[in-house]
Order: sequence, then structure tokens, then C-alpha cells
Amino acid sequence: MTRKAWAWALYDWANSAFPTVVSTFVIAAYFTKAIAPDPATGQAQWGWMQTLAGLAIALLSPVLGAVADAGGRRRLMLGLCTGVMVVATAGIWFAKPDPAFTLWALACVGLATVAFELGTVFYNSLLPQIAAPAEIGRVSGLAWGLGYAGGLVCLVMALVVLVQPDPSPLGLDRGSAEHVRATALLTALWVAVFAWPVLLLLPDAGGAKPGWFAAARAGLAEIAGVLRGLPRNPVMARFLIARLFYTDGLNTLFAFGAIYAAGVFAMGFEEILLFGIALNLTAGLGAAGFGLVEDRVGSKRTIMVALVALIILGSGLLVAEGKLAFWALALGLGIFIGPAQAASRTLMARLAPPAEVAAHFGLFALSGRVTGFLGPAVLALVTELTGSQRAGMATVVVFLALGAVILARVRA
Repeated sequence: MTRKAWAWALYDWANSAFPTVVSTFVIAAYFTKAIAPDPATGQAQWGWMQTLAGLAIALLSPVLGAVADAGGRRRLMLGLCTGVMVVATAGIWFAKPDPAFTLWALACVGLATVAFELGTVFYNSLLPQIAAPAEIGRVSGLAWGLGYAGGLVCLVMALVVLVQPDPSPLGLDRGSAEHVRATALLTALWVAVFAWPVLLLLPDAGGAKPGWFAAARAGLAEIAGVLRGLPRNPVMARFLIARLFYTDGLNTLFAFGAIYAAGVFAMGFEEILLFGIALNLTAGLGAAGFGLVEDRVGSKRTIMVALVALIILGSGLLVAEGKLAFWALALGLGIFIGPAQAASRTLMARLAPPAEVAAHFGLFALSGRVTGFLGPAVLALVTELTGSQRAGMATVVVFLALGAVILARVRA
């Protein structure tokens, strides 16, 4: 890969620490086990927070993507989103293990989640700029694998340096969960340290740029034109609808995986961290491995194989009783998570017109978030009605299956 491609891929290494440490394995479990009154209530509260974040992302991502296209400010907007994500993530440090800090914790995570997802719109839109058409699948897959590696290294550091040592060499008070809350500071620092190369080496296009209001008007006109053109582009429309469902399932899986492990299998923070390390290892290998063959077998076929495997293994996780079965199925699940995501990004990069790539990646984010509130909301509702975390997580498999059925009818 070229130097610009490596700089672009390094951003995956940087920002993947946030979903790994905050959204999935550590802070999510900390919230349900230490801040919320009980795991089921915590899962429901986390679900409503993800619902609101999903609504904000659904409303903002396509519009801001079009504004970035029109104003030539993809890198600037990526930098702004990254800065907000870093600050909001660091704010989680102040969420002490007390129900009184529920709103603060949810607000920080929610704001950081919105910034993370919006930043991904501008980051993904740079892919066609740094990779030749015949290499897009490989670059995207390897970058996603690098992202899992980054999340893995950050998790290992969190475990070895912050969570495990007792007493803490840094003077962290375990009674007030400072050893766990400090993982948010580590994540914020990690993103700040490793995110800068893409901002330095991938400048926006030169030439005069329109003002922000002019760019906003042009961007809104562009997104309106893209939306009007979707009925005449059934391949793109069907793909976005399919992704709407299966990405909703994947996002819900990420948001509640550690919560499920902590509540159903009574995993502590150290065990959840070890689980996260192992899962990131298999996920990174899966993303990189499938990325090497995706350009030959096709992006759609790669996504279909991954979704079928996720449905089968996810169904097994719902009925698994012992920890050994849970570990085996979950690690197998990890192999297919990365390919489903990376190949989706590649397929969109191949389908989107070059002049409207950020707007289309805004729709790409929209398709993953317009019902992004629905997955967590349905999970939260089912969990509340049944009092069962297993029943709530079963909704994930339903969303994955709906997406696979629709994607099967896409002629890529």
C-alpha cells in the first residue's frame, strides 16, 4: 500500500479503540454493573441512549456528508468529529459508580458515539481517493483488520496497566472504580495520538472553497438529488435497505455484547477484557483474511457468507449455557464480523459516483443508523417486557436475517 493508504488505514487503528473499549467491552459493562441499579435496567437504559444517538446520526450523517462534498472539507470535518469524540470520551472518567451519575455517563457516551459515527462518514469517503479500484477491497479489509488490532492492543494495555494491578502503580482507587474509569482516558489519549496522520497526509482538494452557508445549500441540494435518484438506481437502493437491517443487528450486537456476557454469564471486568482481546484477535484475522480474497470473490458474496455465519453462530449463543460454549461460539462469531463491515464499505465505494462519494457514504451511514434507534429500542423493550437478556439479544439475529434476505436480491 502507498504511504497515503497506510495513513488512512492508521485511522482505523486509532478510532477502533472507542467502540472496543467504550461501546462494547469495558464502559458498557461498567455502566450496567456499577452505575445502573441492576443489569437488566442498565441494558434498557443503554438501549435508549443508543436509540437517541442513532436518531442524531441518522439525521446528521447524510446532510453533513453532502456538505463535505460541496465544500471540499472532508478532512476538516473529520478532524472536528475526532476532537469531539476525544473530549466526550475523556469525560466518562467523571462517571463514578453511583446511579446519580447515570445521566452524565449516558450523555458522554452518546455524544462520543455520534461524533465517532459522523467522523466515519468523512473517513470512509476518502477511500476511493487513496486506493485504485482493483485494490479497494484489499485496502478496506486490511484497514479494518488493523482497526481490530488497534482495539486489541488498547484492550491489552487497559487490562495490564489499569484493570489488573492491585494495588495500582498509578494510585488508582479501586473502591471508586478509578481503575475501570481510567480506561476511558486511555481511549481518548489513544485516538488523539494515532489519528493525526490521515489529517496530515490526506489534504482536502485545493482551490477556492465556498463558504459554509453556500456549501450547506449546495450539500442539501446534492443530497436531495441523490435521494431523488435512488428509485432509478435499484441496486444502490436495495443494498442500502439491506444494510439498514444487518448493520442495525451488528451495531446492537456491539453495543450489548459485553452487557450480555456480564449479565448472563456473570463475567467480571477482567474476564470481559480477556474476552474482548480474544474476540478482537479473531475479528482482525477475519477482516484481513477476507480482505485478501474479496476483490476476487466479490464484495456481495463476502457479505452474504459473513451474514449466514453470523446468524448461525448468533443463534447458538442465545441458547448456550456454559462459559466454554459461549467463548467458542463468540470467537467464531468474531471471524465474520469484520468481513461483513469491510466488504460493505468496499461495495459502497464501488457503487458511489466519485463526485458524490461523501454524500453516498452519508447515506451509507444513514442506512446503518436510520433504524439504528430501532435495534436498541426493540432490544430494550423486549428485555423490559420479558426480564430476560437472552430474549432481548434474540432481536439481533432477526435483524441480521432480514438484511441477508434483502441483500440476496442485490445484483452487484
